[in-house]
Formats: sequence, C-alpha cells, structure tokens
Amino acid sequence: MRSRRQALLPAALAAALLTGCAGGDDAGAPPSSAPAPSPAASSPAPADPAPAPSTTSPVDALAAATGLPGEPTDVATGLDVPWGLAVLPDGTALVTLRDEARVVRVGPGVLTAVGTEEPDGKVPGVVPGGEGGLLGIALSPGFATDGFVYLYQTTRGDNRVVRYSLAADRLTGATPVLTGIPKNSTHNGGRIAFGPDGMLYVGTGDAQDRAAAQDVNSLGGKILRVAPDGSVPAGNPFPGSRTWSYGHRNPQGFGWDAGGRLIAAEFGQDTWDELNVVRAGGNHGWPEVEGPGDGGGRFVAPVQTWTTDQASPSGIVVTPDAVYVAALRGQKLWRVPLNPDGSTGSPDAYLDGTLGRLRTVEVGPDGSLWVLTSNTFRGQPRAGDDRLVRVPLL
Repeated sequence: MRSRRQALLPAALAAALLTGCAGGDDAGAPPSSAPAPSPAASSPAPADPAPAPSTTSPVDALAAATGLPGEPTDVATGLDVPWGLAVLPDGTALVTLRDEARVVRVGPGVLTAVGTEEPDGKVPGVVPGGEGGLLGIALSPGFATDGFVYLYQTTRGDNRVVRYSLAADRLTGATPVLTGIPKNSTHNGGRIAFGPDGMLYVGTGDAQDRAAAQDVNSLGGKILRVAPDGSVPAGNPFPGSRTWSYGHRNPQGFGWDAGGRLIAAEFGQDTWDELNVVRAGGNHGWPEVEGPGDGGGRFVAPVQTWTTDQASPSGIVVTPDAVYVAALRGQKLWRVPLNPDGSTGSPDAYLDGTLGRLRTVEVGPDGSLWVLTSNTFRGQPRAGDDRLVRVPLL
C-alpha cells in the first residue's frame, strides 16, 4: 500500500524529514575538501581519438537512440558541479555549472567558457546556495534562427527562468520569462524542456513547503507549462494558471515518448522515488502519498518506483524504446523499457557505481547517451571529476 504522511509531526522528526536522505535531495557523502579545478582553467580531456563534429540533427539522433548501454568514454572532464546539458546543432553541448554560475561549451576536444555581459563571465543574478544555483538549460525550438537559450536560475529571492541570446560563445540580453518560483536550500526543482507542442515545461520543487505542492495557485511543487515568453498558453488545465500538474515534491527530469506522453521522475522523501506518466491537471499526490498506489483514485499512480537508496533520480531522457534515469544516490543509470502498448517494463541498472553519482542524461549528437556525473558537490570525486561521458547504445 502506498505510504501515507501524517499532517502533524513532532518537531524533531519534522526537521529530520525536511533534510531528507542524509542532507537533502542530493544525498550522499559529504562534500570533498579538495574540489575539482575550475573548468575555465582546466585542460580538456576528450575521448581518444576525438570523433569529428556531428552533422546529425537532434531528431535523427533521437531516432537512432535505441539498444542497450555500452562502455562509457570521456567527452570532457574537470567540470565543477555540472547540472544542465543541452546539445547544440554543431555536436557540442552547453553545460551549466551550478555553484560557479557559469556555462561552458563542451565536446570532443572542446572545453570553452561561455561569456556573459558580466565582467567575470558569470550568469547575472545567480545566487548559489545548497541545491540552488544555475540549474536547467533548454534551447528554443527555433534556436537555429533565434539563438535563444533558457536557463533556470536561483536568485536572492526566487527561482526563475531567464532567456538569453547566444552568439560567439556569449550569452546576452537577459530577459526573465518566469519569476517567483519558490526557493530554498533544497527542493528547487530546476529542469526545463520544450515539449513537442513548442511550449516550455518547468519542473519546480516544493521548496520545503509541503502545502505548496497541493495548491494549484502556487508555483512550487509543480510541472508548469508556459509559452516561450512565459505567458499562460491555451490548453492549460486550470484557467489562467501556469500549472500543468501538481502534487510534486521535487521533479528534476522529464521528457516525451513517441505518443506525446510526458514522463517525469520524482525525487521522493525517505521511502520511494517515482517515474510518472504525467496527466494534464493530474494530482501526483505529494505530500499526501509517496510511492505505489493512487490513494483510492484521488492521485495519479507512478508507473515505476525505487527505494531512495537505489535511485534519487535527477535527469531523464526518453528514447524510442526506453526511459533512462540518472540516479544520484543510487549511482546508476536506470533503463526502463517502453513497450509497444505504452506500458513500461522492469527497470535494469547500468553503470552501477562505475561513475559515481549521475545527474543528467541526454541523447548525444550521434544517438549515443551523454551523461553528466555529480561527484564534486557530494560523493567521492576521483581524478577528472566531474565529467561528461558518452555511452553508446548497442
């Protein structure tokens, strides 16, 4: 039966639950006393030999992304707390560095700082702290012509989505498109992606305010759907509201299957992590329930669950035949098969412990998987961490 949460908890227990699994959603070992060097000063360590830049379009790459994961090879190393990843048309990728408030462009043989209008090259207005900072990144559907890049960033007073123009490895023209998302030291959400409908979807955490997740008028604990300019688009389930689905604790990864279904990973509290098929207007249960079941029909039940020590999911990517889930505490890349009838098969684990904590997974320019590790904030960093690796699908 699905776990039920009591409305009132003793103060000491409530404080413990707020920290979640050993210190928040990025649970793991304490931060290393010797962090990895700044990528701006690091020498790139590409895979050897470095392949030529890809000319495969993102759509073609996604169509080619089938099979089972093979052995990883490095694309870039020396990244400090990387978080978001967006593959560019030229076969390189933009990576956000959460605590440094910087963006870098990486690829085989490439590690380049992306500048801004700030003298120090940092993204303006970002105030890192706890699990907040420079988080998700998404390219405009019209990026090839408009050059727009969207960033999810923590400021002094909120989380927000800001649009920039990218040209010649420089971000300019900061334009806020969505502000007022609740922030805290944990549960900041942060993943953003454009859907097949051309709308921008934004995953927000409850920012340690559990009641916000059940309040459709709050921006916290939601998956939001907005137009590229941040306005409320036609077709949202609640009139005048940016809320697409609610009852979320800390969604950090989502994507769409071939049928257009939105699939999202949910960071659980102490018991269950979830993979959900998200419904427009659906209540996914937090904080009333966590894990298997639908609360007697009141909530949307997850399609897969894991105990938190096996997952603590962050980014996901949906390919034609599977959903891949990057696990932080679990230190695995989970593969959840997608069956022809739309159901999901039993999950299988790959890269089990070989790379440490995994933050983000995307389809690379050649149809492989590109995976970001996350060991320099928590975990046990090894030489070269953090890194972007290429995982072939065989």
